Amino acid sequence: MTIAVPPTRMRFAQRGELSGAVIDVLGRSPGSPPPRLGSVDPFGDDLHLALHTCYELHYQGFPDVDPGWEWDPGLLTLRAEMERVFLDALREAVPGGDDLDTEIERLLVVPDEPSGTSAYLLGEGHWWQVREYFVHRSIYHHKEADPYAWMIPRLRGQAKASLVAVEFDEFGGGRGERVHAQLYADLLAGAGLNPDYLHYLDVVGAPMLALVDMMSLFGLHRRHRGALVGHLAAVEITSPPGAQRMVDTLRRFDADPACIGFYTEHVEADAVHEQVMRHGVIADLLTQEPAQRAAMAFGIQVTNLLEDRFAKYMLEAWRAGRSSLREGAADA
Repeated sequence: MTIAVPPTRMRFAQRGELSGAVIDVLGRSPGSPPPRLGSVDPFGDDLHLALHTCYELHYQGFPDVDPGWEWDPGLLTLRAEMERVFLDALREAVPGGDDLDTEIERLLVVPDEPSGTSAYLLGEGHWWQVREYFVHRSIYHHKEADPYAWMIPRLRGQAKASLVAVEFDEFGGGRGERVHAQLYADLLAGAGLNPDYLHYLDVVGAPMLALVDMMSLFGLHRRHRGALVGHLAAVEITSPPGAQRMVDTLRRFDADPACIGFYTEHVEADAVHEQVMRHGVIADLLTQEPAQRAAMAFGIQVTNLLEDRFAKYMLEAWRAGRSSLREGAADA
């Protein structure tokens, strides 16, 4: 089933003064003065909804927002200030350094007793929790592989060729119905959820928005290409074991084939992508640009940090017997 993907209308609610002011100014003509940043939580809902809204102008956009806002100098200045707050917090929260080999080795180790969201859902999860997980991840998977496409013109030689090979698979190998974002829309429909683009933005909390904002930030800035390579490597290396646990979980619930098929695709494809990323993209980029080693390590560390924050956010809610969706929005 092919899902139509119209641009998102700005019908989501603000989460504070900053996001409210960004939503408000985008309803005006480009050139209108943007709001001031003020004091914000670098991992909070207000900042990350504001950032996500600015970044969306570079994706599908909003039909009721003038396209001129995409490159409006005043809005880009505000966005740069928000990015600085977020990046400073990320740099403070991870160890940094350039020991890329150790970071990759840690990713390759599959623990005897896995933890995290997929392990919880397999061992003790309920169907309503699986569906909430789908809702959270929809914000990520609706954009799956899109931020990495910005990296293609910023690489050369084998690194570029290998990245394009990964992206070719992510975009369905030339078949629109096999594009991974479309497969996720089919998963949502199979689970009885709404498959429309960013339909659930209002109910998804800051931890998932921060993860997607990180991808957009790294993708939109050439200077962060190494960090985006590290992030993508972390995703591709760790994906197959988690995807297999989701396959086992969904079979336990006798889920719709579209739900199982999405994760089966990632068990198979990402196992190949792991090798391509390590030996094609990372190895060649390091040969060309050894100075990118620290940036790649940073990308891996940040990915682990934000994924851990997202898992903690959900598991704390579920273990307390409550929804992980934003308060007052769980029935949406």
